[in-house]
Amino acid sequence: MATATRIPVLMYHRIGTVENPWEAKYCITPDRFSQHLHVLASNGYHACSAEDLVAWIRGEKSLREGAVVITFDDGYAGVHEYGLPVLKELGWPATMFLVSDLIDGQDEWCRASNPAGRTYPLLSVGQIREMAEYGFGFHSHSRRHARLPEQGDAELDDELAGSKKELETLLAQPVPYLAYPYGLHDERVLARARVAGYQAGFSVQPGFNRPGMDLLRIRRLDVFGTDTAAMLLRKVRLGSNEGNLISELRYYARQMLSRFGPKGGA
Repeated sequence: MATATRIPVLMYHRIGTVENPWEAKYCITPDRFSQHLHVLASNGYHACSAEDLVAWIRGEKSLREGAVVITFDDGYAGVHEYGLPVLKELGWPATMFLVSDLIDGQDEWCRASNPAGRTYPLLSVGQIREMAEYGFGFHSHSRRHARLPEQGDAELDDELAGSKKELETLLAQPVPYLAYPYGLHDERVLARARVAGYQAGFSVQPGFNRPGMDLLRIRRLDVFGTDTAAMLLRKVRLGSNEGNLISELRYYARQMLSRFGPKGGA
């Protein structure tokens, strides 16, 4: 059986109803989410946990070809209602990054951005515990969904270490992974994340993950609510946020040129 040499990480957000074009970017309907996971399964892909990914990057574990990691940012309650049944059906693990101060609350950071001024519910403590019993992994997305590079030193440490402590108390287990809100991070954020005890950080930089890479710069592919199942497959195959057919054709054209194109002369 072939072993994985590169692994994509998928980044979802909310699962539920979509009320306007702004919401359609980071919210996927339940039917489409089910289509996504089933098309992956029917094309030979299988989900592994974030813990498996980190061990594989460290060279501590071998994973078979076709491995993908499914992650959800923010902690929306819709993942419990609509996502968990599909994951259970397939027997697949997944990882959720929680905003620790807003558990059982609303996505307040979206209120000003959503043209409708609407917010949506986040997971309750009971839902989190139920999902954890199934095998869902829960990790940090800061305390308040803050823009981490913009925080002062004390505020940054509070967002990082404070969230880690709160979640470890809630879950009664270590919380070694972090997803940077908005994907924003810099060298100071990475340094303070290490001090806080995080072993891995999940970014929004697209691309494949490979053995030996920097664990605080794990790459993820943005999955949009507008992505069809075919578009998702292209993203996974290309390691790209571009899921259209033209991007796929360009990718394979570059592959052909690199393999059979003219070589440099003397």
